Amino acid sequence: MWTNKNVWIILTGELVAGLGLWMGIIGNLEFMQEKVPSDFMKSVILAIGLLAGIAVGPLAGRITDQKRKKTVMIYAGLGRMVSVIFMFIALYMDSVIWLVAFVISIQMAAAFYFPALQAAIPLIVEGKNLLRMNGVHMNVATVARILGTSLAGILLVVMSLFMLYLSSFIAYFLLFVFTLFLKIDEPTEQKNTVKQKSKGSFKDVLPVIKGLPIVLMTLILTLIPLLFLGGFNLMVINISEIHDDQMIKGIIYAAEGISFMLGAFVVKKISDRWSPYSIMFFFSLIVGFAQISLFFVEMKIVAVAAFAIVGFSLGCFFPTAATIFQTRMPKEYHGRFFSFRNMLERVMFQVVLLGTGFLLDLVGLQIMVVIFGMISVGLSGFFYFRFKRHSKEEDTKKAVSL
Repeated sequence: MWTNKNVWIILTGELVAGLGLWMGIIGNLEFMQEKVPSDFMKSVILAIGLLAGIAVGPLAGRITDQKRKKTVMIYAGLGRMVSVIFMFIALYMDSVIWLVAFVISIQMAAAFYFPALQAAIPLIVEGKNLLRMNGVHMNVATVARILGTSLAGILLVVMSLFMLYLSSFIAYFLLFVFTLFLKIDEPTEQKNTVKQKSKGSFKDVLPVIKGLPIVLMTLILTLIPLLFLGGFNLMVINISEIHDDQMIKGIIYAAEGISFMLGAFVVKKISDRWSPYSIMFFFSLIVGFAQISLFFVEMKIVAVAAFAIVGFSLGCFFPTAATIFQTRMPKEYHGRFFSFRNMLERVMFQVVLLGTGFLLDLVGLQIMVVIFGMISVGLSGFFYFRFKRHSKEEDTKKAVSL
């Protein structure tokens, strides 16, 4: 795998783009803290961007299945660069409206880029290396998040928001350049098959998902951690306000990110002993308990530890889920499937984001995390017992047939 030039291009591009992404996110949070006093309104602004990504999801899925993955990634990269220009205008005009335009455009570009990337990875890496590649790719993204958030925090002290977004723009430009050097082989026969099948409705992917129980169950399970991730940034802002400490933002991001990297590193060894479902059920449960522990958020060590535990859990959870999707879902449906998955996650993110903002204003962080944590634990337990019952029914049917 490490002799594959495409692997290095994707990983390097992910590192550079991740730096730009997270510097932009920290810039957004800083801008909103200055211009938007309400947590709920902050969540509404972020949710508008997610809604835009959902709206273009079906189109992004069809185009990803019909066109070359590299082409889709290139145009999505151009879209990211254009979006940063909107933020320059927002800073110049001191306007929240242009911030909203930035959030919308960056999310629309992401709606095209990530399905194409997820569909491209199985085309450049052999099946036996997919779990490792997914883990390494997510680790690189996490390194970029740690460096990006830390660097952004430092840069905000010594330079303006404009310079921070200029750094983000340069990172997206470098990603665009790296993407140009990708060489993805898509067999002609496969392309023709994909084009024929992708002429149908975007909804054609739904019966395929229903016909693959392992894909359907994995898709459902991936929604549970989003109860934590959807309000991640708003919780970090709130924790920093509780402690009146801006530095704790960077500490939390670093603790969660480093733990995520550790989880993604060891998940290959864990998968030798545990089934994919055991990994996902166990760690989604741990995420729920970590949420509940944030009830004691007034203790800094508890707050940092909770985010670290979540990071490790997700580092094991998400590479496992991504590998199942890439190997069990037919390649001719990859574009539409990953678009559908992104749309589903964005809807969940939107609901959780709005709910987080609303509950932070209504009952505060401590009560909110208990509510979300209990929901996470309850859903994890419910789907675990449902899965066990389904497995027993399948075993009974096989025994009868024999």
